[in-house]
Amino acid sequence: MLGPRDPKSPVQGFRLSGATRRSALGLLLGAPLLSACAGVQQSLSQFSNPFSSSSPAPAQPAGPPQQATTTAGSGGVKVAVILPLSAAGNAGLAAQSMRNAAEMALAEFQNPNIQLLIKDDNGSPQGAQQAVDEGAEIILGPLFAQSVPAVAQVARARGISVIAFSTDSSIAGRGVFLLSFLPESDVNRIVEYSAGIGKRSVAVLVPDNAYGNVVEAAVKAAVPRRGGRIVAFEKYGADRATPARTVAQQLGSADALFIADDGDAVVAVADAMTAAGANLRNIQLLGTGLWDNPRVYANANLQGGLYAAPDPAGFRAFSGRYRTKYGAEPIRTATLAYDAVALVAALARTQGPTRFSPDVLTNPSGFAGIDGLFRFRADGTNERGLAVMKVTTGGGVAVAGSPKSFGA
Repeated sequence: MLGPRDPKSPVQGFRLSGATRRSALGLLLGAPLLSACAGVQQSLSQFSNPFSSSSPAPAQPAGPPQQATTTAGSGGVKVAVILPLSAAGNAGLAAQSMRNAAEMALAEFQNPNIQLLIKDDNGSPQGAQQAVDEGAEIILGPLFAQSVPAVAQVARARGISVIAFSTDSSIAGRGVFLLSFLPESDVNRIVEYSAGIGKRSVAVLVPDNAYGNVVEAAVKAAVPRRGGRIVAFEKYGADRATPARTVAQQLGSADALFIADDGDAVVAVADAMTAAGANLRNIQLLGTGLWDNPRVYANANLQGGLYAAPDPAGFRAFSGRYRTKYGAEPIRTATLAYDAVALVAALARTQGPTRFSPDVLTNPSGFAGIDGLFRFRADGTNERGLAVMKVTTGGGVAVAGSPKSFGA
């Protein structure tokens, strides 16, 4: 189960029962935090990163809109779940996986007092409008950024909160909270860790696109905040060789090289740096959660690189239960739907009439879920407690675990 961690507000009767529930989510209100997961297996670069070239665009509906409400659970607190269920291709498959995860959370929560009103996104606010007309007190979803504003408008008119799954920070705020893997959390965690091991002179290479712009702002704030300096900064497009040569010429004054991209792109940049004469084994490589990719692990130039990501143990455990229940692999971001449902179920049980208010959702001590500790900020973005992983030929290996609590 999920609930806010606020030692000032203990809640009676909030308990987990059974080994499965204990391993699924490990947060009791007023109690210490515990760490908590063939199909459409996607990496973090799929669905979780709208900026990435490998992210699927929202597909057109594959069939007529699903007008009727599908419900799950029989509790008294109604919760809307908005997903692109009728979309074609990967978007529709992602929606089904997230729906399965939402229903799985409901089944694993002991006696939840919520009912899910599951609606098709269909690229319009119609599903959200129907859900709030049917009494939904909070909206979970949508998945894609371009669908969020219309849903948010419906929610704001009724004074209810939205927990969306997009990673586009520009759509957060005014009652819209993002439960997703944001690049800013990755950057802050890896910069903090690298500064802690003495790597304070950083060279940076980022793609010249929307994702690169977000990472640029984050890294330029995080490095000096941790007492470091950026000794070289370049953006690259189709031509990676020229920026790579520019940075390679300045590596002598750097002790870390930060490359923010995914899969093939990270490999291509590393290869371009090597071709430019850089010896990447003499510098600490740093990256984001998008490095969680088989191509990265297989590349000789990237061995020993460090990146920030959720501790994979939670997802492995979740995946095992999901496979047992549905006979397929979950997409990587299915945990977002699971955690969202578990969170609202816990809040419905413990927080009374203000259960889904911004004040409750932005509890500074945060919540714990499948992918570890997280908290919503007042601006609608989130902060995650991430592990630091090391690139090896066998995959990512944790060198620093996820934090058990947030600082001030």
